[in-house]
Amino acid sequence: MRRLFPVTDETAALSAARPGGDLVDREWTLEELAAAYAYPEPAPGGREPWLRANMVSTLDGAAQHEGRSQPISGATDMRIFGTLRGLADVVIVGAETVRQEKYRPARAREGFAELRKAAGQGPAPAIAVVSASLELDFSLPLFTSPLVPTLLLTGAAAAPDRVAAAERAGARVLIAGDGMGVEPARAVRALAELGMTRLLTEGGPRLLGQLVAAGVLDELCLTVSPMLTAGDAQRIAGGPSVAVPKRFTLAALLEEEGFLFGRYRRT
Repeated sequence: MRRLFPVTDETAALSAARPGGDLVDREWTLEELAAAYAYPEPAPGGREPWLRANMVSTLDGAAQHEGRSQPISGATDMRIFGTLRGLADVVIVGAETVRQEKYRPARAREGFAELRKAAGQGPAPAIAVVSASLELDFSLPLFTSPLVPTLLLTGAAAAPDRVAAAERAGARVLIAGDGMGVEPARAVRALAELGMTRLLTEGGPRLLGQLVAAGVLDELCLTVSPMLTAGDAQRIAGGPSVAVPKRFTLAALLEEEGFLFGRYRRT
């Protein structure tokens, strides 16, 4: 990360830490990125769940190219991706994204070891997969060799044989809905009850759309990639539109090599 456009007191303080408070054209350290993307401090009564999303979009609104997000990403975007994971208790992801992106378990990162220990966190975030059908390949490393057991969020009407298969594979199944599907607010509560309050979702678009519609998304970290793809790729959020558009406030904006890295918080 090379440049900072101060938007809030928080980001202005980071800028002022440099001699003269000038913008500095250099790569940010891990500590600076972690500070810039820190979760809100806990309230006096304890830490409340805070759900942030991390997504990437091209200039013309595509969230993927040929079904994957990697082609529209970049090196700094991946640094921020790793930073957000390094700060999170759990990463929530939709089943289709697990299939398309070939998700693997989150790994422990040496640079975050002390930060996570000081925050009372384990070595790496858990992965929580949202799936109504539980039609997943339980032979994948996400289930066979995670550092932290993988969680599955599903509904009470999920097929018992698929629940049993998931549990045999070592996954922990959490019921977060009365029917087949997952109710976003219940999913957030179920994770919070396990002590997981620093929540991160990486989509996909259908899951993010559900979280937006349910009003449980607190923050969006959006990378705008300086690319044009055309085509009919999905946007970052899909599904039915909300009755009234959700308004978020720009909290911080970073830039490098034409990529914009914004943080937006719910008003």
